[in-house]
Amino acid sequence: MPELKALKGWTRARWQFAAVMAVVSALAIGLPTDVIPNPVFGRQGTPVEPWAVPVLVITAVLSGLLFATYMRAGDADETDANESLDRPSRFGSLGGLLSFFAVGCPICNKVVVVALGTSGALTWFAPVQPYLGVLALGLLAWALRVRLRGEVACPVVAR
Repeated sequence: MPELKALKGWTRARWQFAAVMAVVSALAIGLPTDVIPNPVFGRQGTPVEPWAVPVLVITAVLSGLLFATYMRAGDADETDANESLDRPSRFGSLGGLLSFFAVGCPICNKVVVVALGTSGALTWFAPVQPYLGVLALGLLAWALRVRLRGEVACPVVAR
């Protein structure tokens, strides 16, 4: 598998960066959604769903690895003329955003409450959240796979 070949070639610094970014991702999603308990944010009486913690952990790991694919390898001069057209980046970002909505409190989400009302958020949005989580993880995994395959197919050689 080319993805594993790419991961085997990563430096210690790249793995460390992936770990740091995984923690940052977990905190960025887990704290405001109160999946990680804290005194600043609350869930307004709705408990954390049992599937939310695994979705948060897997999101953090995939996000950390995905962030690390954007780290330069050694002294390589990476210039990409089509950086604005980086589809994996867009899908990875969408995956992170969907994960945030998936693990968050349905009635704490102002956009959902304005669109559906409080009862609609609980009746319509809450049952969809696990599917959003699965979709988010799929998008993150796809983006990571594409980025890792690109590292093997089009390696940048350090000078």
